[in-house]
Amino acid sequence: MLERLNAWLYRHYACTFLLMGAAFLVFGILSLNLIYVLKANIEVILEHGTMIIVDGAGRQFVELIAYGYLSLAFFIVFKCCESILLRRLTEHRG
Repeated sequence: MLERLNAWLYRHYACTFLLMGAAFLVFGILSLNLIYVLKANIEVILEHGTMIIVDGAGRQFVELIAYGYLSLAFFIVFKCCESILLRRLTEHRG
């Protein structure tokens, strides 16, 4: 399935470019938001200790880690699209 997706993206470079832009935008938004919320979460945990972890900060911390992995997935999509476009642009046609 990945080979078919790769071949489709290679043939439809305009769609690949749009997907790359969308993935970059989502990665950027998730990453920026993640930094602010994670910083605030850690500050609250350090200020209130274990009591706040039981009250929901621990669950929120796990959710933030999941958002981090989601952000990483969008970054990987961006890098795959970049690789496909670079390969297409630099191929020698004879």
